[in-house]
Amino acid sequence: MLGVLTRSRRQRQAALAVQADGALVAQVRDIQRQLQNVSDRELKDRADDLRGEFELSQRCSNEALARAFALIGCAAQRTLDISFYDVQFQAGLALVRGQVAEMQTGEGKTFAAAFPAVVFSLFGRGVHIATSNAYLAQRDCDLLRPLFKMLGATAGITLTQTPPDQKRAAYHCDITYGPGCDFGFDYLRDQVTLRQAPQSRLGEDFLAILRGQERRAATTLQRGLNAVIVDEIDNVLLDDACSPLLISQSSDRPAPDAAAHEAARHLCDALVSGQDFVLDRLTGGIRLTETGLARIWADAESLPLRVVLRPWQSYVEQALRAKHLFRRDVNYIVRDGKVVIVDESTGRIFEERSWRDGLHQAVEAREGLAINAEKESLATVTRQRFYRLYEKLCGMTGTAIGSEAEFQQIYRLAVTRIPTHRPNRRQLLPPRYFATSDAKWMAMAHEVKRLHDRGQPVLIGTRSIVSSEHLADLLRSRGIDLQLLNGKQDADEASIISSAGRAGAVTIATNMAGRGTDIKPDDAALQLGGLHVIVTEHHDAQRIDRQLVGRAARQGDVGSAQFFVSADDDLLLRFGDWLRRVMQRTAPQTGTGELSNDFSVAVRKVQIEAERQRALERRQLFLEDQQRERS
Repeated sequence: MLGVLTRSRRQRQAALAVQADGALVAQVRDIQRQLQNVSDRELKDRADDLRGEFELSQRCSNEALARAFALIGCAAQRTLDISFYDVQFQAGLALVRGQVAEMQTGEGKTFAAAFPAVVFSLFGRGVHIATSNAYLAQRDCDLLRPLFKMLGATAGITLTQTPPDQKRAAYHCDITYGPGCDFGFDYLRDQVTLRQAPQSRLGEDFLAILRGQERRAATTLQRGLNAVIVDEIDNVLLDDACSPLLISQSSDRPAPDAAAHEAARHLCDALVSGQDFVLDRLTGGIRLTETGLARIWADAESLPLRVVLRPWQSYVEQALRAKHLFRRDVNYIVRDGKVVIVDESTGRIFEERSWRDGLHQAVEAREGLAINAEKESLATVTRQRFYRLYEKLCGMTGTAIGSEAEFQQIYRLAVTRIPTHRPNRRQLLPPRYFATSDAKWMAMAHEVKRLHDRGQPVLIGTRSIVSSEHLADLLRSRGIDLQLLNGKQDADEASIISSAGRAGAVTIATNMAGRGTDIKPDDAALQLGGLHVIVTEHHDAQRIDRQLVGRAARQGDVGSAQFFVSADDDLLLRFGDWLRRVMQRTAPQTGTGELSNDFSVAVRKVQIEAERQRALERRQLFLEDQQRERS
């Protein structure tokens, strides 16, 4: 009963908030009409007046907020020739209040970010806008810079390869764009700079002030962590939060313990699962049994123990992980003789990242590559702790609902669902289930061929590079011309994704490729039913499935989506072995291998378990980081 009452109270509070926001948006519209005939100079003067108010009080009343939003609306009309929808004003209000705004794909999240960007910049302490990648940071900064300039705000951009002096200048702008991880890495670089700066003796700084001398300060990049607006906030604060941000000193020299990694690789090939070690695919854990421990020490005299940097047992455990848990073209690729990590949730390739604690070297040994020395860690911080350092934190995404508890508990962020500008017309077709992946791929190729022959555009989301290439080969063998995206995110990828809605287009992409880029079906495609999205297998998080499905039927367009599931999909192999066995038992002995049962409820249960496990991992990492911070 208490849960029902609490839920009812939340619903009433949400209804009252919507009503209050509606009145505030109406007030913004009234002020905006009054500003229609004022000059550009007067718009800037009014923004300067607000800046003075905000800097003095460090507070923002609803009346001042309405004036600021009206100025932003006028500037958008004059510089970008757009008029904001009421729902974009509502999203802006949620962001300014320090919330997560859930906006569906195509609803204008880029423009909604202009509201908190300008309002936070009026306090005079800078605001960061964290995007998914460098391309989107550059695109959005270039797009909105004229709007900011009309209101007297400067905008800069910081990227991984930006020289320090240019980074420093970008951080001293009112509004700074950049990839989300870059803000964290620059923060860590500043911590290293401050740590390495010579320490003043007691009273030295005070004496310098009395003598009129300038105080010597370390030259840092950032000027503080005041406010941040995070695009695709669920990806940044949840999906990526299992791995901390870390800067290290790289080394191209050979690993001094290379012989230990090679010996561990050879030894692990002789170990038997279930007898010598226990593998937990759910957590990625490896545990050597008593029999296994005896075997790894059986020939101790021949082991290269003089070169080990950690206990011998850990070398064997990492070799077992490299063999049984990490797959080429899924978790990593080999490029120019080096192991390059592939991000599990996005499919993007990260040249500069490496696994820790000897795992990267174990994978290099497994691939028969030169084993490089481990990088020396200079500074690290979890994403949870880094983003909690900001005084103001907010963000937007198309998929926040379902993760409200974690946003609230870890980041103290409430989630607000923003209604769509037009009614959603997406058609979600019944999922199709198969006993084997081979049967699934064949059925999928047949379906793509059918849709392509009638001219309907198709976007196919895969979980891995190897899957995308396998499907591409199947489709090309059927004479289908296609675009394949399975790694590097840049302007070319965004261009290909944006054209995926053209009639007759077939595009295969890792699940998150082109995230943040609009897909606009042309008129011919809309006549044929709009963009059709095929999800080749469920992701661990239902949010990522929804993000991919959300590429179809944006802004009230027609569109459709369908899931294809097989018993040996990665989700079921790792988290739902019980369901995999049920699906295999119900498989027909002959025919296409397609199952007639509906397993959607069971699949959701498996996803819930996977999401729970990932959330526990993130929470454990956060608690360990808090403990280190206190000690």
